[in-house]
Amino acid sequence: MKTNVYIDGFNLYYGAVQGTPFKWLDLRRVIELIFPSDDIQEIHYFTAPIHPRPGNVRAPQRQQAYWRALQTIHGLELHLGVFRAREITRPLVQPVLGLPHYVEVSDYEEKRSDVNLASRLLLDGCQAKFEQAIVVTNDADFVTPLTAVRDELGLQICLLNPVVRGRTQKQLAQSVSFVKRLRPRHLQNAQLPPVVNDSKGVIRKPSEW
Repeated sequence: MKTNVYIDGFNLYYGAVQGTPFKWLDLRRVIELIFPSDDIQEIHYFTAPIHPRPGNVRAPQRQQAYWRALQTIHGLELHLGVFRAREITRPLVQPVLGLPHYVEVSDYEEKRSDVNLASRLLLDGCQAKFEQAIVVTNDADFVTPLTAVRDELGLQICLLNPVVRGRTQKQLAQSVSFVKRLRPRHLQNAQLPPVVNDSKGVIRKPSEW
């Protein structure tokens, strides 16, 4: 079946690979392991550039290396949102007598990735670019576009839940044709080579990973 894939990058990262040795993930290979009988056409990966933080100042360099490696994968397209830094006031969970009950904190908010994914999914469905769509997320914000693809466009849509330990959001499961789960064995068996080449030269898997 002619299939396109739409990946919520941060949901995949925090649900499946954070804290594991499997961050150097080959996105085409992992999909082909789970859907071996389907004809995987386009893979759309939605994410945003992160900022350095205390204790993790090299995270943006690792992310950039991974993005370069991903773009050597046939049929994969990277879609970038933004991270916006802001200072906000938040209440303390346990206020201390005599001290302020509110504190100023730095916060980072990802913008546009969810809208980008939903828009691309619906546009591609309307243009008959797939017979089946696989959406990799466990974010209930996608219920409406998933339901529209299935019920309004009459196309098959699968939810691939990337949360290795945790339930599939009930509303999400009810909005798709069927649900599958990402497992640690899929991650382990779908790693990019430690050294990848592109038109700019050599890309190496970050040593911290």
